[in-house]
Amino acid sequence: MGVYLDNAATSFPKPIQVSDAVYDFMVNIGATSGRGAYEKAMESDRLVYEARKRIASLFNQDDIKKVIFTSNITESLNLAIRGILKKGDHVITSSLEHNAVWRCLKTLERDIGISISTVECDQNGYTSPNDVEKYIKKNTTLIVFTHASNVIGTIQPIRKIGAISRKYKIPFLVDAAQTAGVYPIDIKKDNIDLLAFTGHKSLLGPMGTGGLIVNWNKDINPLKSGGTGGDSSYEYQPNYFPNRLETGTPNVAGIVGLLEAIKFIQEKGIDNIFKKEKEVLAYAFKRLEELENISIYGPKDIEKIVSVITFNLKDKSAEEIAYELDQNHGIMIRAGLHCAPSTHNVIGTQKIGTVRIGIGYFNEKEDIDLLVQALKKINNQN
Repeated sequence: MGVYLDNAATSFPKPIQVSDAVYDFMVNIGATSGRGAYEKAMESDRLVYEARKRIASLFNQDDIKKVIFTSNITESLNLAIRGILKKGDHVITSSLEHNAVWRCLKTLERDIGISISTVECDQNGYTSPNDVEKYIKKNTTLIVFTHASNVIGTIQPIRKIGAISRKYKIPFLVDAAQTAGVYPIDIKKDNIDLLAFTGHKSLLGPMGTGGLIVNWNKDINPLKSGGTGGDSSYEYQPNYFPNRLETGTPNVAGIVGLLEAIKFIQEKGIDNIFKKEKEVLAYAFKRLEELENISIYGPKDIEKIVSVITFNLKDKSAEEIAYELDQNHGIMIRAGLHCAPSTHNVIGTQKIGTVRIGIGYFNEKEDIDLLVQALKKINNQN
């Protein structure tokens, strides 16, 4: 099977319960949710409700109806950003955003004239909450921050940033792509108004699943309009949750798989999952030090990052390293800008990119041994 070290993009493998649940649903249930009163449709309804309930409990959301399912975190972020911002509004964001946020903001800047302030961070990706407050204006309508960088792993001080947003009554949107499922998140304690998550990374679920948790009492304009299975004679999108922000046939098979993935996470315990990943992460930093002419970017403190390491080897392109690891050693990693050019501007690799390894719950120290052994060969280091 090889060694998979691209968990920051998509976690693999998944718990076997996930694929079993998807298969069982497709073969034995198959009906969509919210669209019928017969037995199989009602079982589909029950499973979707159970998934909402599990997600709400994972992030400490009281109102289950405000767990909104989407196809991925990019849709979740677009739903929140486009649903709140209007012409003339001002938004504050970090210097480490993924294109799921950055392209959305830049498109709105071009098309409807919003303004964007980017908060500086240091070369390790640390952002001072006080710097966020400096950028607040009268027309600041949204603060959006990644929880952890997908390139250098740096965890942002979202609880303190959220407290500032509460002080000024500005909604705070958090991109939890790299943290949901592996790092404890409490939307109340962390002062989060809108939490965007994806199912296929550390939540260990299928691709095509994600969501937005709404902990905010003002309106969000729907991203899409269409059938919801109820109020069919009404000509407009309903004004109640979740139907306000959900429309069309949901990915029930994926949601069922995500339900089982979250059960797995809650049974193992997020703290235990993160502890296991940090043990492998610490071992990886130690072993990578054996490589000559290696540049590792970002913090090397396992308490301040998620399980991502990005690096370059002197005189070897990132793409060349990734190709050789895959073709000659069966090791799967990621190379390039990782859909986050803003972060590469911070670490000075915007023209060359980096090699990135993403450690997941199912990785072991032996995977790191194989990686370092292969890198030494690529590095002509015996």
